[in-house]
Amino acid sequence: MAGPRAKDGIFDMPVYVGGRHSVDGVANPFKLSANENPLGASPRARDALATLGDPSIYPDGHATALRQALAAQYGLDASRIVGGNGSGDVLHLLAEAYLQDGDEAVHTEHAFLLYKLASRATGATPISVPETDLTADIDAILAAVTEKTKIVFLANPNNPTGTMLDAASLARLHSGLRDDILLVLDGAYAEYVAPENQPADFDMVDKYANVVATRTFSKAYGLAALRLGWAYCPAEIADVLNRLRGPFNVSQPALLAGVAAVEDQAHIETSRLHNAQWRDWLVQQLGGLGLAVRAGEANFVLIDFATPERASQAEAFMSARGVIPRGLASYGLPSMLRLTIGTEDGNRAAVAALQKFVSE
Repeated sequence: MAGPRAKDGIFDMPVYVGGRHSVDGVANPFKLSANENPLGASPRARDALATLGDPSIYPDGHATALRQALAAQYGLDASRIVGGNGSGDVLHLLAEAYLQDGDEAVHTEHAFLLYKLASRATGATPISVPETDLTADIDAILAAVTEKTKIVFLANPNNPTGTMLDAASLARLHSGLRDDILLVLDGAYAEYVAPENQPADFDMVDKYANVVATRTFSKAYGLAALRLGWAYCPAEIADVLNRLRGPFNVSQPALLAGVAAVEDQAHIETSRLHNAQWRDWLVQQLGGLGLAVRAGEANFVLIDFATPERASQAEAFMSARGVIPRGLASYGLPSMLRLTIGTEDGNRAAVAALQKFVSE
């Protein structure tokens, strides 16, 4: 019997697969496949969850306390902050609001897979643009823009390459776009960027009517399980998203923990410093093994094994020894593995496993 038919393009979309968290026969492996904060959530955020209260009561549908906390921390207009069930929720809302059949959305070739999925879900066509040395190429992006282009998605820093465009480059990109094209700056890893290197995405939102900056609590804030993200928008776009989003799209636990996490910036700084220290250490150690390793501005490194076969062998070898990296074939980088910066023990275990792999 024939049932309902999904819209065209749905079955062209790959199923998103997150980083593996387990290995058969290996107890308590180091999960370095999902870019989670190895230091975990702020203790203040954990304590806040104990104040949940009566779960039968709906949360504040406007996420007022969270928006106010974010506004105070980052110097923003709280009325232009929109919360989401993870930043993926916000990205889907932006696609749903500004894309339709016949439109195009531009993203770079090794960008976060969700841009393609969110675009396809609306009936629009995602356009993949080549990168230069694993970095977004502004001229290539602008050359890909047509009269059908309605959104340009840019992860900055990018997942999975870790590369980042500076503020001047972002300004040049924006200057080449029509006013009716929405530039979405996905700053999921922005908290890991050194303060002097921040690309000023919020400033661009304040300056232009067609720029949105998105952020997540899943990375440096360590609240991945609670699914909390947000966007800073021009007023008109915030109004659109608030009309489109679910009425209670941020749960009470996420609101409580999010406010406490924002107010504990010492934990964010500790996480950033830990990340920078061990990212540099991994680059030094892995480079010393003769491996081609790249570090960017995020909380992971890339290791290039030259061939897909060698990368697959390395992934299996590491996993069997209790260290789980992320294979990148789905990102168009089949010869590479992504390795999240972990705890000291996890980082040392990763180097030890790769040392054995190289020697054998």
